[in-house]
Amino acid sequence: MIAVVTTVSGNFAVDLDEDDVEPWSGEPAVPMLLELNLPRLVAAAAAGSAVVAVVDTKPPLVVSHDAGSTWRESGRGLPAGRAVAISEDDPDVVVFATRNRLYVSRDGGTFWSSLAVELPEIEAVELRS
Repeated sequence: MIAVVTTVSGNFAVDLDEDDVEPWSGEPAVPMLLELNLPRLVAAAAAGSAVVAVVDTKPPLVVSHDAGSTWRESGRGLPAGRAVAISEDDPDVVVFATRNRLYVSRDGGTFWSSLAVELPEIEAVELRS
């Protein structure tokens, strides 16, 4: 799976399995615009009934598996976030973007792992097959 990342210095494709980064000349990542009744909302993404929102609090994420009816906190120990993306094919795969780094969850936001790559200041992230 590929994460397309829009940064202040251009667009990049990040292979989530290989931790490999290449310049991206295709369509840039576009932030998903969701209207959620959450305080301090920074960004959000949805796939089916799964919704992940970046909030300006600690922990920096809240996750819903029922289209926003109920929420649970996620990402304890993660830094403040900028963007988030959920895989349309597998809603358990979530990418969370901080200022310069990507974190991946493959279990719907319970556990997170950091990718080794450091990018220019991140503005948006989108998952593509």
